Order: sequence, then structure tokens, then C-alpha cells
Amino acid sequence: QVQLVESGGGLVQAGGSLRLSCAASGRTASNYAMGWFRQAPGKEREFVAAINFSGGSTFYADSVKARFTISRDNAKNTVTVYLQMNSLKPEDTAVYYCAAGTIRWGSAPPFRAQDNSWGQGTQVTVSS
Repeated sequence: QVQLVESGGGLVQAGGSLRLSCAASGRTASNYAMGWFRQAPGKEREFVAAINFSGGSTFYADSVKARFTISRDNAKNTVTVYLQMNSLKPEDTAVYYCAAGTIRWGSAPPFRAQDNSWGQGTQVTVSS
């Protein structure tokens, strides 16, 4: 099983940047695709970005394309997944979660999280 811990959230003004990190530990962490989701108050959790196990393929929601970049650093027993967020907007305000899972090629969203593979989330607040 993969354990996930997010960090890097905070308060930023519109137009600013933040970088989120997700530390994924476990013997099989490097075998998983990784994804970022977010949930704003009163809304359902939505897909943000995903990256395959090697880092060679990335996927983005239309709302963040060209502004957010997902990347990963695979090390023995620990994987770190990053979400670089630029040109932030107030509508990006949400709790951001990372998850381990699989890529669903040709599907929407293109990522399926494994059961019990979610982190605790990190709050991102963008002020106008």
C-alpha cells in the first residue's frame, strides 16, 4: 500500500504561483501513476492532473492546461510528485489531494485512483 502526504499549500494572490508536493512511500510507489485532484467548498472532487509511472506522459484538466505542470521524482521506495501552479486564479481555491492509481488511456478523466490511496489534502487559497 502507498502512503501519501501532501504539502506546499497556502495563501497566494491571483496571478501568483505555488508548488505542491506529494510524498508517496511504499515498496510499490514507483509502479503507480499519480494524480492530483481538488475539491472546493460545496463542490465535488475534480481531476486536475496525472502522470504515468515513468513520468513520460502527463494529463491535465482543461481548466488548468498551460498553467499547471505535474512532474515526479522516482526514488527507491519514495516517489515525490509535484504540481507547479502558475497564474493562479481565485477559482483555483480548493483542497488539493494526491492519489496513486492508474492511467485510463482515452478516458475522461484519464486517471483512476486506487482505493485508500489518497493523501490528507493541502489547502490552496487564491485571493483576488
